[in-house]
Amino acid sequence: MSMQKEPMLKSTFEKLSKELEQLKTVERAKIAKVIDTARELGDLKENAEYHAAKDKQGLMEARILELTDIVGRAHVIDPSSLAHQRVSFGSKVSLIDQDDDSEVCYTIVGSQESNPEQGLISISSPMGRALLGKEEGDEVEINLPSGKKVFDIEEISCMDEI
Repeated sequence: MSMQKEPMLKSTFEKLSKELEQLKTVERAKIAKVIDTARELGDLKENAEYHAAKDKQGLMEARILELTDIVGRAHVIDPSSLAHQRVSFGSKVSLIDQDDDSEVCYTIVGSQESNPEQGLISISSPMGRALLGKEEGDEVEINLPSGKKVFDIEEISCMDEI
């Protein structure tokens, strides 16, 4: 497991912590009960309920490990506490595509909040890394799946709530 800090918003940290607690306290007990009940039904080789419950238990334990790791490495950042003179975590960045003068807007977030369709890009993504530390007026070259793109940074501001 990596010990690298995982930047995230407070709301994300709280959501993940709550999910972890729910899995450890409520869901773990529920699935154990289902397994015990299924075990009482007899022959385990042909017991579909038992095997389904064991599979679900395995997935749940994997999720508990993953969440324990993420929450343990969480670095909660309040974007409003940062200056946003340069692109940083929680910056909303307006870019102008040099090819066609179209404008795109991205918000730099943690990998747990990332949702490219909504313009939320991970700080650790190639685009996120290319934008970090840049200022308004800077030119940024980004290698996208569709090829190389060059953007001008039009504006940097603090993100809105997500």
